[in-house]
Order: sequence, then C-alpha cells, then structure tokens
Amino acid sequence: MPGQRYAVNHQPVSILLAWIKEGVIAVPEIQRPFVWTPAKVRDFVDSLYRGYPVGYLISWQNPDVRLKDGTRSQGKRILIDGQQRMAALLAALLGEEVMNKDYRKQRIFIAFHPKEERFEVANAAIRKNPAWIADIATVFEPNVDMLAFLDRYCEANPDVNRNEAWNSINRLSNVQNNDLGIVDLHPDLDVETVAEIFVRVNLGGVPLGASDFAMSKMAANEQHDGHLLRKCIDYFCHLAIAPEAYTVLAQDSDFASTDYFSKMWWLRNGKDDIYNPSYTDMLRVAFTSEFKRGPLDDLVALLSGRNFETRAYEEEIAEDTFQRLASGISRFMTEDNFRKFVMILRSAGFVDASLVRSQNTVNFAYILYLTMRARGDSPARIESTVRRWFVMSVLTGRYASAAETTFGADITNIASQGASEYLASVESAELSDAFWNVGLPLNMHTSSAGSPYFSAFRASQAKGNDLGFLSSDITVQNLLEGQSHIHHVFPKGYLGKHGFKPGRYNQIANYVLMQSEINIAIGDKPPHVYFAELWEQCRTGDAKYGGITDTDQLRENLAAHCIPEGMEQRDVGGYDGFLDERRRLMAAKLRDYYAKL
Repeated sequence: MPGQRYAVNHQPVSILLAWIKEGVIAVPEIQRPFVWTPAKVRDFVDSLYRGYPVGYLISWQNPDVRLKDGTRSQGKRILIDGQQRMAALLAALLGEEVMNKDYRKQRIFIAFHPKEERFEVANAAIRKNPAWIADIATVFEPNVDMLAFLDRYCEANPDVNRNEAWNSINRLSNVQNNDLGIVDLHPDLDVETVAEIFVRVNLGGVPLGASDFAMSKMAANEQHDGHLLRKCIDYFCHLAIAPEAYTVLAQDSDFASTDYFSKMWWLRNGKDDIYNPSYTDMLRVAFTSEFKRGPLDDLVALLSGRNFETRAYEEEIAEDTFQRLASGISRFMTEDNFRKFVMILRSAGFVDASLVRSQNTVNFAYILYLTMRARGDSPARIESTVRRWFVMSVLTGRYASAAETTFGADITNIASQGASEYLASVESAELSDAFWNVGLPLNMHTSSAGSPYFSAFRASQAKGNDLGFLSSDITVQNLLEGQSHIHHVFPKGYLGKHGFKPGRYNQIANYVLMQSEINIAIGDKPPHVYFAELWEQCRTGDAKYGGITDTDQLRENLAAHCIPEGMEQRDVGGYDGFLDERRRLMAAKLRDYYAKL
C-alpha cells in the first residue's frame, strides 16, 4: 500500500488572500467556474465569523501544470479544491467581482448588523438602514482606521452601545486572522492522479459529477489536445450566453488560431435563449450522439483508455476517444446544425425559453437531430421526427428521472431500428387513447405554471397562431415573446373570497394567457358576470374586455383556449366541473397539435 501522499497545514485567511492576489496560489484548468450563490457566500462568511469549520483547501505544488490563463504554474501552489471558498472570500472581503454561472461579472455585497451579529446579502432596504454595514469589504480595506470606522458607525446610530458595536466590528475584522486548513498534496503526484483527487473530494458542498471528471480528464491530457477541447467547451457555453465576450476570448491567441474557435465565431452575432447549453449538456449530446452510449461515467472511463471487454487501459482507446469526442463537439457547435435544431424547436411552438423546462429533453432531441443527419435522413423527415420526439418527451416526462439510463436505451434502439421506426413504437406504447383521454387530463391536476403540460399547451397555441385570451390582434406568441400575463378564468380573488386556497384556484386548467389590460379590466368578477358581458359587447359593439365584438370571433377565441361552453352561467359551485371539462379539452387540443407535428 502506498504511504500518505499529503501534509496538513494551516494559514490565516489574510495570508491566503495575499497569496491569491500575488499569484502564489493559482487555479488550474481542471477547476470549475464560480457557482456559489450570494446566499451561500453569506453563509460561508457567517461560519468564519462564528469560528465554525469550513473544510480544507487542497493544494498541489507542481512546476508544469497548465493554469486557467494558459500559462504554466512554474512552482506555484495550485488550488485543487477550494476555488469556490477562495472566490467567496475575494468577493465578500476584498470586494472583487466574480464571474457568475451566466458568465457575467458580478459584485457580491454581504452586509453585517453589528448589534444582531447577523449577515445578509445586501439589498435596497439594508443599504438605507444605518444599523447595517452594507458592504463588509469596507471593513477590510487596506489601512482602514477601525476607530474612525467605529466613530462613523456610532454617529449614524446614536442609540447603539459603542462597546458592543466595537466588539462585533472588531470580531468581523479579525475573520482575516482565522486559520484555514490546507491539505498539500505531494509534488511528485502525476496530473491524472490529482485530477481524480479533485473529483473525489467535495469539501465545498457543490456536488461533482461525471461531467466534471470528464472536463478534468481533458484538461490534464495535452498529448491528445484535451486541454484545447476543454477550453472549446468552456468558451462555447460562455459565448452562447454572453456573445459580447467574443472579443475578449479572441485575445487568447493560442486558442483563437484553432479550428475549434473558428466553429464558434457565429455566436458573436447574437444569442437565442431557447437552448443555452452547459458543459454537461455539450458533453452529454456529443458523447451520446457519437458513441451511442448514455452514462457519462463511460466517457470518463474511455478518456482514460478503458477497454470494457478486457477491463484493461489502452492508450489506443484513449486516443480514439479524444478524436471521436472532438468530432462530436465539432458537430454540436456547427452553426448549421445548431440553428436548424433550434428552428425545429421553434417550429413546434416552443418560441420562448420559458416553455423549455427540461434541459435533458432538449439534449436528447439534439442527439436525435445529429444522429439522423449523420445517417443522411431527409430534412423533412428529420424535422418531423425531432419535433414529435421532443413534444412526446415533454408530455410523458421521459427524461425526468434516470435520464442517462433512458438516453442509453433510446440511442441504442434508434441505432438498431431507425429513428422514425423507434418513435412509432414508443408512440404506440406511451401515447395510447388512454393517455390522451385519461392519463393526460389527470396529469393536469397541478397548480404549477411551469408544468410541462401547460408549457406544451402554450406551445400548441403558439404553433396554431392563436390569439391571446379575448385579444383581437395580439397572438399567444406575441405574449410569450413579450410580456405575458396568466389570468385565472375563475379569478383567484373571487375564489379566495369563497374560501378556496391557492392550491385549488392556482390550477393550470384555470390559467389563460392574456394582455394585462384585459386582465385588469376583468379583475375579480365571477365568470358568469364577465362572460355575460362579453356576449353583450358582441351584441352592442361596445368593447369592455379586449377588442372582440363579433360572436363568431369570440367563439373561435374561446375554443382556441379550450373554454367550455356556458361560462356565462357558471358560478363558484361549478368550478370543479369547469376544471374537469377544460382539462379534457386541453388534452384534446394537445392530441390534435401532436398529430400535426
């Protein structure tokens, strides 16, 4: 058995921060972007203030590892685990900006209440309240005069006990003297071993997955240009969300000269929020479409050269894996592929990112698109099959659980049977008459406006070019792409007055999409009142709600929103019957919509 390959040391927070500022501690490419929320930064600072344990940092001193900026470490202390904690300290204590999960620079303001000894993420109310130190970074400014700081605080808070305030503020200042534990890995460990250690430990509380391990494997392998592939994935995800960063990323001259960068140049011209892939999404799509496998753990093993039959590790397999993965990533990024796929989603009525509730459902639809295109299927066949597969997956929750297992089974069957043929068999099993007539209406017993069934229903309305509820000119698509408002057919204020709780009146079968001014005009009127007025405005031409003054147009509008007949006669006693009837009508509309995909 090998001996212990690490040593445990302790350093004050101030020293660690100074090391970061001076470049003594560096971040390698096997690390991840900053993912902590401001609330988690607050909790971390609070734990330091109270002297609670916050876990160990793990560092490695190696002269030749590649860093985030593309340079070599040259003997620097490499931070293998603890980037989130160090970034949190830089943000909260030193006031530095961090790059958030959307690849945008963010300043995190943590506030402190000396009397209550409480931390919060600063907001407008806290900034206006002199009892709070709205930004604790002011306490840690270089050469800060703590007595003068205390004087200013007490002047703004004349009722505060000066000694108590001093004790709290001084204790906050002394956070920088608290020790953090550092596990120093032995310098002769190889980068593959260190990458594995990085994935195995999770002291920061942010779960690591197979995609993290795959990214670290790529970053650690320069022999097969894995570090460039890793950077390619990072940059594509960055540009998909923030295309304005193109000029900054282009300054990475080594990477800018690669074919990878030339394949993503088109992202600089704007973004489409329908599909903003993460690095996990890119890996999942590229791997499954290229290797016809589901679990990303398999990718990690293959990047290491694992032979699944002999259980040995072979360099030829690792080389082939890097080449094939690079090919899959390249096809993922190709403008023609990406734009046509997003166009297919839009053509199914999913015209706004708010309708796309499951990233894995989008991921497999893209896998299907790339697979069919590689097989040479006709564009019309690809479009219809991908549309139907995507909507089928939304309605059945196909990838809601055990996604990787289902990915693996689906891609295997598609590869052996053909996409259209396999879809037909899935439709027979999953989308029977019982599903449309019984299962789907039952599934619509939900109050979540983010429900996949309500998303699909709104998509069906967008595809059908339906007008908004009681609108004469504004379409559902206009509302989705602009500022839409969900209206309760039986107004929630009306139902609330009759003792209904949110779980009862917030039902998707009680929701319609409409213009805000119509919603305001209806207010809390019961349906038997405002529906009677709607028919009356068609008779008189005096529009009270929206611009519809023709009975045929009103009937068409109500039918498009699956509103049952006789609403002008319904009061609170008919609410549950209305829900049941409308769920069946919505399911029937979805069935007709699906058949036309």
